[in-house]
Amino acid sequence: MAPERPTLRWTETGDEAVAETVLRALPDWFGIEDALSGYVAASGRLPTVTARLGGEAVGFASIGPVTPGTAEIHVIGVPPSHHRLGVGRRMIAAVLARCRGTGVRLLTVKTLGAASGDPFYERTRRFYDAVGFAPAAELPDLWGPGAPCLALAMPVPEDRTGWTNRDPLSDAPPPPSPGPPP
Repeated sequence: MAPERPTLRWTETGDEAVAETVLRALPDWFGIEDALSGYVAASGRLPTVTARLGGEAVGFASIGPVTPGTAEIHVIGVPPSHHRLGVGRRMIAAVLARCRGTGVRLLTVKTLGAASGDPFYERTRRFYDAVGFAPAAELPDLWGPGAPCLALAMPVPEDRTGWTNRDPLSDAPPPPSPGPPP
């Protein structure tokens, strides 16, 4: 029998308690207290998709605008107990569906670059590659010495059917349709 799929739900601002619980389960990625606190606070201000299994939060992703037509995944987290079960992939699909429905054409995310030698962020970079992100820029000084930033980007696929902007992998309700295609 296939594992249960998480339900996904969008809120215009995230639940800081969920963000904190999930990020504290990821000390190898979010072990710097000031950074963790900043991500938790930001999730409380940003549109957020939360993944739940049986009522338990098993992941979240908060997104924000960068420029007109561009959005960024500001923070995303899935506890290790739910890694490699499709939770992150489904949240990325939900983010793309929301972006598609709001006219966003490019989705970005930042992560720790390969020069750091961090094995946990190597897994993160492999995940982003697997879901379609490509390296866009290396910013070695953005986060300070020893913390090279890698910016990644992916185009938001257009919905060519004209019928829906809902991603078939997502249980999250689709955003309002911007109207029929031209």
